[in-house]
Amino acid sequence: MSDTIVAARRLCLVGASGLVGAAVIEESIRRPDVRIIGVARREVPLPAGARLEILVGGTGEWPTLIEAAHGDVLVCALGTTRKAAGSDEAFRAVDHDLVLETARSARAAGIDRMILVSSVGADAESTNLYLRTKGEVEKALGELGFARLDILRPGLLRGRRIEDRPLEMAGQVIAPLADLLVFHARLRRFRSIAAVRLAQVILALSGEEAPGIFVHEHDSMAAVLR
Repeated sequence: MSDTIVAARRLCLVGASGLVGAAVIEESIRRPDVRIIGVARREVPLPAGARLEILVGGTGEWPTLIEAAHGDVLVCALGTTRKAAGSDEAFRAVDHDLVLETARSARAAGIDRMILVSSVGADAESTNLYLRTKGEVEKALGELGFARLDILRPGLLRGRRIEDRPLEMAGQVIAPLADLLVFHARLRRFRSIAAVRLAQVILALSGEEAPGIFVHEHDSMAAVLR
């Protein structure tokens, strides 16, 4: 009796050069059931053993590149900070506009599942620019008609970034201790998470096909990996 060969899921990854994107690529090395096709503005350093393609072009070319990826699932790990962007407008251009443009391109290309890396505390009504932008994006994505949309709301991400984020680095130092002090269910959602663990959640969710919109915070993401 011959073994059944199951085709690998094709994950179209945007944000491949960031902390989460790099972790997804690293974790995919040990996952023959997934294939990563990255879409990026520049070449991305790849770890030894990586089996993937990186399609490179300016953001104006991304609709064409996303279509060429022939993805089953769009994984969006795009994101910057107000400081790195330089202005409120530049920040929103990435974390709001580019995310939505990417999602619309995926829908036009026939991709009907999406996984978004958002943030704990995301709220379209927040007075905080970062959290309000994340919340607005989540709401807008829910209206694009994806058969399945998984929204991940991690707390502080632990891992080594290429860019310098002093406040975040300081937070990573104290995060493990702070996590030990957070036991209440309503507060556990603020616990930090290692980028590698978030990548494992993403890869696990990429195989889920039940329709709907699913929001995952700390406890929900931990359950995915159990």
